[in-house]
Amino acid sequence: MEANPDALARAMEELHEARVLWLVRADEYTAQRRAEKQAGRRAVRGPRPWWLQSWWESPDQAWYEDPLRHPSLRLSEYVRRQNAILDGADPPGCPACGDEGPPVLSSTGHGWVELCRGCARALAPCRCGQRHRLVPDTPFHWNEIWQRAHMSDNGTPNPVGLPVSLFFNLDPVR
Repeated sequence: MEANPDALARAMEELHEARVLWLVRADEYTAQRRAEKQAGRRAVRGPRPWWLQSWWESPDQAWYEDPLRHPSLRLSEYVRRQNAILDGADPPGCPACGDEGPPVLSSTGHGWVELCRGCARALAPCRCGQRHRLVPDTPFHWNEIWQRAHMSDNGTPNPVGLPVSLFFNLDPVR
């Protein structure tokens, strides 16, 4: 924060904008579910909304341990994109970040999953049909993420212990 004191204000503005978008959509969903329940439909039709998915249901689980592979979109753009998908839109590229590059393969130990090159979202599940824990090349524990061990003081990725491919845009050998 000392290197960029305005970063906190920008982060709060981004969070507020995304929160407003999410709250409007959550209120609409709540009203819809109430009406469905009153009509006798207790089961949720279609997939659960993106904000109600638990971490094991989410194809975004690779993000949780790899802070360097989050979507590059502003949070409000991510929320808009997820809401559009919930409405039935099919935006181009990765559902999370919009990256249209070819996917990268990640081993599950007995098969392969396709991950988005930009954000590591699982684009295609393992052929066995099971969800697997996707471990990044350089995993970080939550306490390390909160302590920003993955970042240097100037806001760039910390080169200590990270693969060289992250700094030179090289594709790791898989």
